[in-house]
Amino acid sequence: MILTVTLNPLLERRLFFNSIQLGKTNRCSKEIFYAGGKGINVSRQLNYLDVKNSAFTFLGGNNGKVLRHCLVQDKIDFSIVSTKSETRMADLIIEKNQRVSTFFGKNSEITIDEANEMKSKLEKMIQNCSIVVFSGSSASSSTDYIFPFGIEMANKHDKISIVDTYGAHLQNCIDAGPTVIHNNVDEVEKSLGISLESEDEKIQFLNDLYSKKIRLAFLTDGANPFYASKFDFHYKVESPFVNVVDATGSGDAFVAGIVYGLENSLVFDEFIKIAAALGAVNATKLETCGISFDEMNKYIDGVKNFPIGKKMKLIDDTPNY
Repeated sequence: MILTVTLNPLLERRLFFNSIQLGKTNRCSKEIFYAGGKGINVSRQLNYLDVKNSAFTFLGGNNGKVLRHCLVQDKIDFSIVSTKSETRMADLIIEKNQRVSTFFGKNSEITIDEANEMKSKLEKMIQNCSIVVFSGSSASSSTDYIFPFGIEMANKHDKISIVDTYGAHLQNCIDAGPTVIHNNVDEVEKSLGISLESEDEKIQFLNDLYSKKIRLAFLTDGANPFYASKFDFHYKVESPFVNVVDATGSGDAFVAGIVYGLENSLVFDEFIKIAAALGAVNATKLETCGISFDEMNKYIDGVKNFPIGKKMKLIDDTPNY
């Protein structure tokens, strides 16, 4: 069982227009509601990969009720902590040419008591999963300590923890020593106030993560080649070229690929290609994290993985009779 944890879920209202005329009245041709939030996206993609999982999040107000309905429609198993504050919402304006504009509402205001309730439930839930994914932003200062606490509990109970977050609590998450971390270059630079412009700077950052006992690290940068590390071995990975429609959720699809690989005991070179292929395919679609095996497999061969620096020694252990 995989557990995904989302501190800042999002109810998406997707409005479809043939065209937009600024400064004038515009009427949509279609309206749908969609469950968003990075951990929830990971759970949706894991369902498509036939990996049993459960999403844990905050929900509150009328928006929370609608988002709950969306989760049921998507057949995402979930548990919640109820909040007095409304779950945040975003309007996605989607034009016929598939141009997408997103307008985010305010974050939910999570109370200390609500945050403590999640912390209490989280420790019990971690004991019953094989991998826990801490994904997305923190809703407020009251929730900043939840991910670091969860990482510590995963370490305590010998569970694999995967972190994909940013913002004020990122450094504390790193210091807690998760098993795996995924970050976008831009998010790291803004969250930690460092530069990751050059390859040397990226490699140094991966080394810094390894010094925190982080075994696997992935540093992505949109369509650009990304960098990864397995212990102190480093790799530069090229994703397949795609025609981008909307890259929202590509990082979440990528994380789902990592989860799939670890849960199925695949070797590093196999699951890094699965993760990169999922992220690439996601960028070609308006739907978020709904990629089938067939869609993924079309792009796997386009992923190229190049070792950097020292290379892992391969030992031939074939019996010699």
